[in-house]
Amino acid sequence: MSKVKNRQLVLQGKLKIDWAEENMPVLMSIRKRFFKEKPLKGFKIGCCLHVTKETAVLAKTLKAGGAKVGLCGSNPLSTQDDVAAALSGEGINIFAWRGLNNKEYYWCLNKVLDIAPNITMDDGGDLVSAVHSKRKELIKNIIGGTEETTTGVIRFRAMEKDGVLKYPIVAINDAYTKYLFDNRYGTGQSTIDGILRATSVLIAGKNFVVCGYGWCGKGIALRAKGMGANVIVVEINPTRALEAVMDGFRVMPMREAAKIGDIFVTATGGRDIIRKEHFLKMKTGAIVANSGHFNVEINLEALKKLTKKKKEIRENVQENQLKNGRKIYLLAEGRLVNLAAAEGHPPEVMDMSFSNQALVVEWLIKETRKLKPQVYKVPAEIDNLVAKLKLAALGVKIDKLSPAQKKYLESWQEGT
Repeated sequence: MSKVKNRQLVLQGKLKIDWAEENMPVLMSIRKRFFKEKPLKGFKIGCCLHVTKETAVLAKTLKAGGAKVGLCGSNPLSTQDDVAAALSGEGINIFAWRGLNNKEYYWCLNKVLDIAPNITMDDGGDLVSAVHSKRKELIKNIIGGTEETTTGVIRFRAMEKDGVLKYPIVAINDAYTKYLFDNRYGTGQSTIDGILRATSVLIAGKNFVVCGYGWCGKGIALRAKGMGANVIVVEINPTRALEAVMDGFRVMPMREAAKIGDIFVTATGGRDIIRKEHFLKMKTGAIVANSGHFNVEINLEALKKLTKKKKEIRENVQENQLKNGRKIYLLAEGRLVNLAAAEGHPPEVMDMSFSNQALVVEWLIKETRKLKPQVYKVPAEIDNLVAKLKLAALGVKIDKLSPAQKKYLESWQEGT
């Protein structure tokens, strides 16, 4: 039971998945164990994730563990149709295709919920929000869930605070082996990749404005700097702003950055970061992109009202000629540029993120009776195991504490 755009793309999708599997050794080692032990047998997992080749490796791993898996895309433009086609032939209940309208997006999401999942796996929070608002009858059978990204974790912590969260959620995003690598190196590389695929513009010498200096913003700034850009950071958090200054970047309010920026990228998890007053200050030819989960970081309605004429001049590049005569180029409709205009994060970094996902699902099944309806961190033993397995896959060895060193670090008696 699946619905995809073109089943004739199966072979092409399988080749992409094969490539990802070759570069995701940690998750593949987990799959090997799952296949033998079947720790997920009898459980149904409903997933709302970006449908990429890396996600396919995760879905196949969950199935190898004995789970029934339903999958839909977590963004209308992030689904890779060839991967979706390949998964439909792997026994995954997949409902996803690129270019969904709003009605189709929620139809796909509800088809996943129709499998009556015992565990939800979300990226952005739409699946869990639908369960809590429209599909409450499913809650009694759900033992827990996971959340992949910052935006979703923010939503679920707000639900917990308001006392409306009905089952435990594990914040995969907050694992060290997720945000230190996926958010920083993955988002940094894939965002630049998306901008280059869409525009082929020269990064060197450009004023590159990064809105937000969390882990995603740090990665984008780092990679833009590496390509020769003059990086400007926009922040509201004084500590992060100070960190950006000490990392060698200029920091200023958006109203000032708007006047001099050539390329703008939002990565905050908030909304209306780039607004009407900023568009009016931008110079002609400015490129605007978003790397946050939802397409609300750039105020698209404000841009629409300011625009006299628009046209798509390249795939994923919309030229907006403003009433003041200037031109602003919007990438990927304001959606995640790294997934809509490129392929998302490299498999090597998703190897860690999705290994956390697989192991946390196993942990949820074991610990379900001990958990309350709140947001949990990934257990330290899982986070550390993923790091150890990744180091082993890379052929890297590290030191161990001697008994004396361990005793010293755990004692208080020894001083100067």
